Amino acid sequence: MMYKTAIITGASSGFGLLTTVELARRGFHVLATMRNMQKSQTFQTMTEDSKILNRIHAFPLDVTNQDSIQTFQHKVEQLEQVDVLVNNAGFAVGGFAEDVSLDAYRRQFEANVFGVMAVTQVVLPKMRQQGFGKVINVSSISGKIAFPGLSPYVASKHALEGYTESLRLEVKPFGVQVALVEPGSYKTNIWSTGMEVAEDSMKDDSAYQGYMEAIYSQLETGKQKHGDAKEVAYLIADLSDRKHFRKLHYPIGKGVKVLLWIKQTLPWNRWEQLVLSKLGMKK
Repeated sequence: MMYKTAIITGASSGFGLLTTVELARRGFHVLATMRNMQKSQTFQTMTEDSKILNRIHAFPLDVTNQDSIQTFQHKVEQLEQVDVLVNNAGFAVGGFAEDVSLDAYRRQFEANVFGVMAVTQVVLPKMRQQGFGKVINVSSISGKIAFPGLSPYVASKHALEGYTESLRLEVKPFGVQVALVEPGSYKTNIWSTGMEVAEDSMKDDSAYQGYMEAIYSQLETGKQKHGDAKEVAYLIADLSDRKHFRKLHYPIGKGVKVLLWIKQTLPWNRWEQLVLSKLGMKK
């Protein structure tokens, strides 16, 4: 009997971890990829159900490393079919554009953009040949709305949005469906251990030091309102089970749809005033 197969990148924590367990609970066999295989033991802390755990197969993958991508390609070629690919791996670089090194920008794009492209290029031939498959790219509200002090992350997610829109149009005639999941603020580690901040933006002599502190203050205050990351995992699992993606964008999170509507509706100068005044930085 043929079973459904899903591949998830960044499966050892956050949305990736929760989605892996949820898809396995729904009967998918999940190739759960991660950079650090020691973290594969985390699945056993999420459930004691042996049937679920037996459907999870951890596999080493660094989406920014070509040798690792080639090893992953050999693994994918061995699979009978791939029903779903969830591109979730990524991290966040913060800091102000003047202070962030070009190397930091490159590393941000290597993980959040080029890593997605590399993994997708490996999986697409199999999906195209079998005539079906779903690619779900985990973006962010930051892919639609820019925030100060986060330009590397924001730029990478904007790039991911454009890439995914083109991808959807390219592969739909071959039976492959593509969607973007765009979470707002959720309780994951991307804003703590998963975030890297340009040190120059935090120095006392930085022109942006006070600005950065205001942003950090907002992030800390907002943590109490962060949603349960399981909501995103359930959405990804629902999309994986769905026969068709009726739309490209799936924003999710408290206030996200309202925020998107406000940005699209307000003139830019009003939107700009709103963002800066929220941070106490209106000039």
